[in-house]
Amino acid sequence: MIPPEKRPISILLAAPRGFCAGVDRAIQIVEQAIRTWGAPVYVRHEIVHNRHVVERLEALGAVFVEELDDCPEDRPVIFSAHGVPKSVPAAARAREMIFVDATCPLVSKVHVEAQRHFDDGHEIVLIGHAGHPEVIGTMGQLPDGAITLLETVADAESYQPRDPAKLSFVTQTTLSVDDTAEMVAVLQRRFPAIAAPHKEDICYATTNRQDAVKAMGETADLVLVIGSPKSSNSVRLVEVAKRAGARDARLVGSAEDVDWSWFEGVATVGVTAGASAPEDLVEDLIAAIAARFDARVQEVRVTKEDVVFKLPRVLAE
Repeated sequence: MIPPEKRPISILLAAPRGFCAGVDRAIQIVEQAIRTWGAPVYVRHEIVHNRHVVERLEALGAVFVEELDDCPEDRPVIFSAHGVPKSVPAAARAREMIFVDATCPLVSKVHVEAQRHFDDGHEIVLIGHAGHPEVIGTMGQLPDGAITLLETVADAESYQPRDPAKLSFVTQTTLSVDDTAEMVAVLQRRFPAIAAPHKEDICYATTNRQDAVKAMGETADLVLVIGSPKSSNSVRLVEVAKRAGARDARLVGSAEDVDWSWFEGVATVGVTAGASAPEDLVEDLIAAIAARFDARVQEVRVTKEDVVFKLPRVLAE
């Protein structure tokens, strides 16, 4: 029996996609810590927001916990890439624990900026999403009340500082570039003296992945973003795809989560991955599409990334 002919489909593969330098470094920190000190090594909060990454590291000997109180004194603990409030390493020092901070250097940059503005006597506005670990970590760098969180344009319009002449803003690193620009424009219109970051806080990887999705969004009938619902940068990619003109865009954890009814009437599908999603999940998704369709893959590259972050000295030696 002759197999039925597969329907042709174009796959637009976004580049850059997947792991960024901060995620890569955080995962290497856990792996190297296990090699250095043996298992188990404790990790406070998911090292990055991806179930596949977490499960692989658990198999190597990582134990993921939510709070430092869940860790024994005699085993090393690692703080996630999202950053932690200052109280967390202080508590680890007080308990004389071995700890390694895997905070992304670009998140640490925001922490340093916030501290500098605070030292200058400024009130600080943080643009971000309430409850996200990165936001909790950034707000926890300073005393309660020093930072005000703004989530929407409406928040930016209604915010009333104590002194508009002594005001600064910082942002979460994984936001929508366009949404954030809109909020910043409102703050700068209302408070012309507001101090901005020396260099934009939204990280290069978030920006690049959004630019790649914009480049393919307008020609894609469907965009599939591999990532976790907990991953801010992955969720933003779905929003960016729809705004760029994609007829439909979906967040999937892996190829197993695809509902193939989404492909009805689809001639072109865009594929990308959030900054915490491994490349093998992208390869599996492309293989799953190719198994059902006569697929032709075309890369849509907007830039090349060559950023690498060094491991902390305690592990690099």
